[in-house]
Amino acid sequence: MAQTFAHTIKVLFQHCDPAGIVFYPRYFEMVNQTVEEWHEVGLQHSFSQMHLESGYGVPTVSIGAEFTAPSKMGDVLTWTLIVKKLGRTSAHLHIEAHCGDQLRMTATPVLVSVHMKTGRPVPWSEKIRDRMQAFLNVEG
Repeated sequence: MAQTFAHTIKVLFQHCDPAGIVFYPRYFEMVNQTVEEWHEVGLQHSFSQMHLESGYGVPTVSIGAEFTAPSKMGDVLTWTLIVKKLGRTSAHLHIEAHCGDQLRMTATPVLVSVHMKTGRPVPWSEKIRDRMQAFLNVEG
């Protein structure tokens, strides 16, 4: 059974438009925060370790999104992440944001492992790939 990574983000004033609901580009910042938290907590390899020590990065090369209900200032969103497909140099993710039982947003980013100096794709390290495998869920 695959693991699901989860964490929470409280919707703050900085995330909202004048109507007090999340301005949609801020959701993408929260998606990135979820990916960054997953690397640090779930994969035990923080972005600072990755970029500054290991010399590689994981840019998002494509992303799909669906906004199903608005989120308001003060809402606490639970973000979940699973890996849908794991390639030699890429990872297809499925990320959802819920407030209670209500789905608010779904994102499907594709990350690619790249060498920071060349910007070219490189295979996942064996350690990171093994840790990503724990979150691989090809069903559903």
